[in-house]
Amino acid sequence: MKHISTLALAASTIIGAEAITLQKRTNEAPKVVEYEIQRKTVKDPLKRDRLRRRQNTISATLDNEQTLYFANASLGTPAQDFRLHIDTGSSDLWVNVATSTQCENTQQYDCATSGTYAPNSSSTYEYVNSLFNISYVDGSGSSGDYATDVFRIGGATLENQQFGIGYVSSSEEGILGIGYPTNEAILQYSRQTYVNVPQKMMQDGLINTNAYSLWLNDLDASTGSVLFGGVNTEKYTGSLQTLPILTEQGIYAEFIIALTGVGYNGKENSIASNVNVAALLDSGSSLMYLPNDITESIYRMTGAKYSSDYGAAFIDCNQRYNETTIDFTFSSPTIRVSMSELVLVMAYQGRTPVCILGIAPADGTTPVLGDTFLRSAYVVYDITNNEISLAQTNFNSTTKVSVLLPLLVPLPFSPCKHWI
Repeated sequence: MKHISTLALAASTIIGAEAITLQKRTNEAPKVVEYEIQRKTVKDPLKRDRLRRRQNTISATLDNEQTLYFANASLGTPAQDFRLHIDTGSSDLWVNVATSTQCENTQQYDCATSGTYAPNSSSTYEYVNSLFNISYVDGSGSSGDYATDVFRIGGATLENQQFGIGYVSSSEEGILGIGYPTNEAILQYSRQTYVNVPQKMMQDGLINTNAYSLWLNDLDASTGSVLFGGVNTEKYTGSLQTLPILTEQGIYAEFIIALTGVGYNGKENSIASNVNVAALLDSGSSLMYLPNDITESIYRMTGAKYSSDYGAAFIDCNQRYNETTIDFTFSSPTIRVSMSELVLVMAYQGRTPVCILGIAPADGTTPVLGDTFLRSAYVVYDITNNEISLAQTNFNSTTKVSVLLPLLVPLPFSPCKHWI
């Protein structure tokens, strides 16, 4: 999800990928943190996506229930358990209290499943200030206090981790934002950022660099993973290829990269070429949001029919079973997304499913590459070096081969940039 930022979108000039070849660095002990992520079913991903307008590795499992990805974590002493929505489009960790405006409405919302925080029940809780206030462009959000406490995830323990406590909230899900500190909500009140979760992992020596890789797996899989400080070489095919992250008014704030072409079924750039679209990689968005002309071309190619009433393109559910791909090019790397990952069951009429295509028009807002794209890509988010690396994902890989980041060093006079 994307919160309302104080920065405007970068200018339309797009810088291409740097021409550097990289090779493994072999003189450092591995430090990574990995955890699994799970998927949570979202009844109306279009409605929820409106919120988007705004060897020690650490690893954790991501649970996967349709279109929202979350991980298990805990705060406090003794530990209070949470199921946190993993969001690359924001940068704050925050949780609800049981008496928040959202959670008190227990007939409609189930905050107990996601977890609620009780400050007075934690001996390690420390109040910081009352400046926590994160808002999304549809007017929803959360506000309350900033505090510090012990945070645990994927076998890692972070002492004195700063986070937000939602006393007034319009979301029952706690959020683990893992983006740039320059995208923290505190900046609307202060020029000083705080050390967020990825930064804290590096500061505490759990990882060597502020970078992580995201593998969501396919639409039918129940789990994926986030690996802080490393990459899993068995989770992708081919080579990782690296692109620069684009700035907003000269500041690195979000994971925006240049989409340069869109193709259909292996014919690269057949839908759009040399488009230079600044697109946001956002695991908090269920769908892709592309410029309207590109979206309309994709609808024509796939037979999808757009409904302005629903803000979605309906499509024959049988399209899930064909082998057609929509191909996204970023200067050099091309990520192919199959129809099986793009056709989503939206509802049922009796026993008959009703499906939408997981691509919607951006309508003049920042284009977003959400989960319908990210499931087909293995993505390395390198905050330290302001780079994104992409490769075609290897679905349902069960092998764990973690390689330390930074595992690459540049060599001069090379024609391209790739990972070995």
